[in-house]
Amino acid sequence: METTEQLKEQIEALQQQIKEQEKLASLGLLTAGIVHEIRNPLNFVINFSKLSDTLIKDLADDIDDNADKISSDDMEDIEDIMADLKENIAKIREHGERATSIIQNILQYSRGKEGLRIPTNINALVHEYVWLGYHAMRANYNGFNASIKEQYDDTLTDIAIVPQDISRAILNVVNNAFYAIWERANIEGEQYHPELQVTTSSEGEMLRLRFDDNGGGMTDEVKQKLYDNFFTTKPVGQGTGLGMAITLNIIHQHGGRIEFDSTLGSGSSFSLIIPINKK
Repeated sequence: METTEQLKEQIEALQQQIKEQEKLASLGLLTAGIVHEIRNPLNFVINFSKLSDTLIKDLADDIDDNADKISSDDMEDIEDIMADLKENIAKIREHGERATSIIQNILQYSRGKEGLRIPTNINALVHEYVWLGYHAMRANYNGFNASIKEQYDDTLTDIAIVPQDISRAILNVVNNAFYAIWERANIEGEQYHPELQVTTSSEGEMLRLRFDDNGGGMTDEVKQKLYDNFFTTKPVGQGTGLGMAITLNIIHQHGGRIEFDSTLGSGSSFSLIIPINKK
């Protein structure tokens, strides 16, 4: 039987969670608006980079037509400048298109119908959300840094998953890993080299998404309560205690399981394992 004090604590935790959910809902609407606003200037960046590339080619033709009127030293300088301009424009276009791709993926994953499985490039999904988690951590915790080592199974084909759910599960695991790294870095300082290893692999008919961090690891108590609702080791306001419970539910809905191992003081390993061909 739960005591009155325990029930009171659960009610307070639930009230806090409701507040967090309201914040997230507002943030979600704001983010969607920001994403739409960002797409327009990105399109201008990409289009003008293409136009500039065409203008440089026209300029190169004009220079070639008048090469006899330009000294060899000046021609060498012009060719160097033209080469630099072409390289810079190519980089602007490449990164503009990459930013557009990220936005498109986020919109696609966030708008997916609940429970609808979509053939998804799992390697691209993992890569995208690992780095989104990393940059979110850097934005919220001054001085945070970590080495991310990625090893993706290039034999994997598109897998039918609910992408907005799996991406949420990835973010939950990655955020916990980065937070563990952050805590250990604050204790050990510069002698510590924070690292997250990310691996995807197929094991027969199963897909394994593995995340290994060298953070502070977990105590036996934390391991036992890991999936309990409202259990968190983070300070008030920084964790809801629902992340791993939600992650477990997502993986179970995909017919999979979670495996984890952790050594206090050395780090943790989490694997999200789901069937590759489950319809």
